[in-house]
Amino acid sequence: MSDLTHLDGEGNARMVDVGGKPVTSRRAVARAVVRMAPETAAAVAAGDAPKGDVLGTARIAGIQAAKRTGELIPLCHPLALDHVDVDARVDVEAGTVTLTAEVRVTARTGVEMEAMTAAAVAALTVYDMVKGLERGVTVEDVGLISKSGGRSGDWQQA
Repeated sequence: MSDLTHLDGEGNARMVDVGGKPVTSRRAVARAVVRMAPETAAAVAAGDAPKGDVLGTARIAGIQAAKRTGELIPLCHPLALDHVDVDARVDVEAGTVTLTAEVRVTARTGVEMEAMTAAAVAALTVYDMVKGLERGVTVEDVGLISKSGGRSGDWQQA
């Protein structure tokens, strides 16, 4: 168990000590897809959802979520983020809203969790904003697309 970074010698969960790591620029991009009927996606694209601006609200929710990841995910370090952006794309024909979150930081630890949290919360916000139009909406494919920086270097989803 001693090779697992979030466990101590007795197997207890612990926060990793990053104090000795160098401060470097780090970036992570994550994505989440919200699947719905094409009619619901058309309402989102047109700005005609009953609760208002779905995409704008989702962007703000994702940004807020990234900033609070250290409070939401146990053992995750709170970070002073340099940049958070959430992009929302609607494909009316496919009935999808794709949320892509990019997070950057200059720190001793990465921002993968912040990017995934931003994408996931943005997607959940889309669900909340359209549930009055359709209950069968699903959030799918939350995951990391790429990361750069840090000891492990760069990674890109295949």
